[in-house]
Amino acid sequence: MIYEIREYVAVPGKLSAIIDFFTNHTARMFKRYDMELISAGHTLIGEHSFGELVYTVRFANLAELENKWSQMLADPEWQQAFAAAESDGPLIRTMRRRVIDGSSIEEAP
Repeated sequence: MIYEIREYVAVPGKLSAIIDFFTNHTARMFKRYDMELISAGHTLIGEHSFGELVYTVRFANLAELENKWSQMLADPEWQQAFAAAESDGPLIRTMRRRVIDGSSIEEAP
């Protein structure tokens, strides 16, 4: 199992628009492409507090991750929704992505 963590820092004043887009489009598209959302929320304490959406998605392996993201990002509905969301300007200032090997650490007894 692998986990992908994505952190989206909003353009100032656009966090609510990012959260709205995630709720109304991204999460729905995850279901369409059988992408397992583990958690989602915004940063309360730390760098980018109150200005960052963070979510985690689980995949069986890197090939599945790449395949499902490719399919989703190529979907015309996704592309149209994202273009419409950014019609008044960009929502995202920066994006950070990490992929973690979920099998690399054994649970303590």
